[in-house]
Amino acid sequence: MDIKILFTILISTIFINNYVFSRILGLCPYLGVSKKLDSAIGMGLAVIFVMTMASFFTFIMYKYVLVPYHIEYLSIIAFIIVIAALVQFVEMVIEKVSTPLYQALGIFLPLITTNCAVLGVAVLNIDSGFASQDFGLLYSVVQGFGGGAGFTIALILMAGIRERLEIAMIPENLKGLPITFITAGLMAISFLGFSGMKIF
Repeated sequence: MDIKILFTILISTIFINNYVFSRILGLCPYLGVSKKLDSAIGMGLAVIFVMTMASFFTFIMYKYVLVPYHIEYLSIIAFIIVIAALVQFVEMVIEKVSTPLYQALGIFLPLITTNCAVLGVAVLNIDSGFASQDFGLLYSVVQGFGGGAGFTIALILMAGIRERLEIAMIPENLKGLPITFITAGLMAISFLGFSGMKIF
């Protein structure tokens, strides 16, 4: 196992191929939960957990259940079932541990199930050819963690900017969603600067 490969996968999924800015996945919670920093951090941690665990379980399911029985065409349905179960678990834990965070996240917590970034990481793990590699499970988990970390960074950056925009002098017709879309576009453009980065 090469540590450089793991580091490359991690840095690539956080900055270069960020699921929000580069792959344009998971925009619904990105725009919906990024109004307050506290809820953005909570949502980000939940997404990191779900993406990492989804990468683990979907890889196992694909390699040891779907491929041996030649039912790879059911992979999307199987992945959605695994993700839904994980999100239900996270929702129950957050409700017991932190009720204010559970109420702040509201409808966006169960919507992690339909967050295309979570399903995207499971599908991209298979499309990257990790299932046929020696350390494919580890690569998948690192890519899932990196995807969740990149998503969390995007949420936290957007929440910080939006909190500042609440007190900024903005023209009336740009307040609310228009300035949010402009900010999201500028952030996506700024993250394109990482695309030419050479890690090693």
